[in-house]
Amino acid sequence: MTATAAQTRPRKRSGNGTARPADADEIGLDALVGHAGYAVRRFQIWIFQDFIRTLGDVDIRPTQYSVLTVIGANPGLSQMAVAKRLGIERARLVHLLDSLEQRKYVKRVKSKADRRSHALHLTSQGETALAKFKRLAAEHERHVEDRIGKENREQLLRILAGFT
Repeated sequence: MTATAAQTRPRKRSGNGTARPADADEIGLDALVGHAGYAVRRFQIWIFQDFIRTLGDVDIRPTQYSVLTVIGANPGLSQMAVAKRLGIERARLVHLLDSLEQRKYVKRVKSKADRRSHALHLTSQGETALAKFKRLAAEHERHVEDRIGKENREQLLRILAGFT
């Protein structure tokens, strides 16, 4: 939008009588424009919203998908190992696993090596569901590529690889 268009838009008056922008898009961000953290967080919000929209019919959230994917790729992992690898608080992971177990996607098996822990496995229903979730997640990744371009998506993944 041009400065002229922004200036001609209606402005609301604040309590002290000064004019303020009427639309959120017109609110200046000042130094936030140059902050990587702010830009990454806004992109993350868009990514999560698109993921949830794309996988909405199967009712899977990004964290649930991550947990199922890691368990599927590494059957028998302990809860502690999954929590540590994905950076999820143990208490939150327990709640998440409870919900995945109720949906019959995951089963906990007492570990033979350490009877205090459980080995995590996908059920056959979980394996079937995960295959579908992966197809939908690939569609979501195509949305990301459409939004930022193939080369930018690949470069973003290279940049962020050091944080995974």
